Amino acid sequence: MKRITLFILITLILGACSSVMITGRRQLLLVSDAEVLSMSATAYKQFIDSVPASKNLQNSALVSKVGDNIADAVINYMKNNGLAADTANYAWEFRLVQDTTVNAFCMPGGKVVFYEGILPMTQTEAGMAVVMGHEIAHAVAKHSNERLSQQMVASFGAGLADMLLANRSATTRQTINILYGLGAQVGVILPYSRKHEYEADRLGLIFMAMAGYDPNEAVAFWQRMSGDGSGSVLEFMSTHPTDANRIAKMKEALPEAMKYYNKQ
Repeated sequence: MKRITLFILITLILGACSSVMITGRRQLLLVSDAEVLSMSATAYKQFIDSVPASKNLQNSALVSKVGDNIADAVINYMKNNGLAADTANYAWEFRLVQDTTVNAFCMPGGKVVFYEGILPMTQTEAGMAVVMGHEIAHAVAKHSNERLSQQMVASFGAGLADMLLANRSATTRQTINILYGLGAQVGVILPYSRKHEYEADRLGLIFMAMAGYDPNEAVAFWQRMSGDGSGSVLEFMSTHPTDANRIAKMKEALPEAMKYYNKQ
């Protein structure tokens, strides 16, 4: 039984491996796009119904403009490289909501939301493109799907570990389960999340460059973010990289992004 369970897990993992465009990183996608997009659409509607839209029509129009520019550039690139099917069912939408939180997010399927609170940080259209490129990258790279898949494997692994420890003493099982729980969070789940952030930064630079926005603007944006006085969380236990590490990685990625720069 143990061997069969392990075989099933390995078979599922090997059969669900894919690659992220441009970066080539291998990823595990156990959940279908249809399932993820369905859940995302429901969650997005609930959020939009609960938060008022921005009354600033000019800023709202700019969010839509930047989003459309970058999404169109990415879709065109994917069509030209045989990847159109990866986002064929996406329904891109770009919203600005009334909320002073410094934040933006993208749900699977291309639903991007900007909070008014992030606009003092973006400052310009190019600054907005930095954030937009990053959020669109999360959607195109299917990070939410991968995150769900990682959690499924972690849960499955916990059950497998419990089965393998069935004949051990209660104390031994409790100790190993505690260690497994910590390892699943720190060793598997959270590091992948930081990888997602770095990957979205890298792809975001490329995506904004494809749309004609200078990717060098990203460094200035993150420098403004690092000086906003909100403090930081110890990187090792955070899903997001520290600002200093993020800026350093971004500078390393700029030469690659500039190869895609389509100056308007």
